[in-house]
Amino acid sequence: MKHDHFVVQSPSAPAKQLLLLFHGVGDNPVSMGQIGRWFAPLFPDALIVSVGGVEPCGPNGRQWFSVQGVTEENRQQRIDAIMPTFIDIVRHWQKESGVGPLATALIGFSQGTIMSLESTKAAPGLASRVIAFNGRFATLPTSASTATTVHLIHGGEDRVIDMAHAVAAQEALIEAGGDVTLDIVDDLGHAIDDRSIQFALDHLRYTVPKHYFDEALSGGKPQDDDIIELL
Repeated sequence: MKHDHFVVQSPSAPAKQLLLLFHGVGDNPVSMGQIGRWFAPLFPDALIVSVGGVEPCGPNGRQWFSVQGVTEENRQQRIDAIMPTFIDIVRHWQKESGVGPLATALIGFSQGTIMSLESTKAAPGLASRVIAFNGRFATLPTSASTATTVHLIHGGEDRVIDMAHAVAAQEALIEAGGDVTLDIVDDLGHAIDDRSIQFALDHLRYTVPKHYFDEALSGGKPQDDDIIELL
């Protein structure tokens, strides 16, 4: 499947994890790939790929959907129009890597976060983790599955996507029965810094998804061979 992308890390042996990164409006996969380099040392068995948006935006950037004239009323429609392509790209890399949803993490920033979060509504279980830097839902979910653990990380001084959207997302996911955490990075604007990265790394390494507890309490056990300790 043809799309703009940058491979941050490709293990010599078959991959055990898949980490897909998605940039913000006007950025590009090579630039976002620098964020992926923070994850590579801790996940040496992971295929890590930074994926570009489908449309050109600016001289060297890309986007998933245009923000020109975007409103609260039309944002969801724009996302819905491109979401099948987003899902197909995720599944393409799952097929390429041989890694299933239970060992897949989507890592987004800004518009990349919007697409990643919205994919949990459009295709529940597409990935086991979403790391959501400074983003939002277009419209808050009314249902949620614990199949995906959502980690919201947001700058407390973000003037592009207000922190209130992250708080609202956490509240909606909890109300809907989802699995979510929220970390606010004090005095950070619309950006990713060392503190944001540390929150993300700690979540991937140490947070146990809620569905594992649910399975244990029900007397069941994970059935998918792709389940791994770190994701």
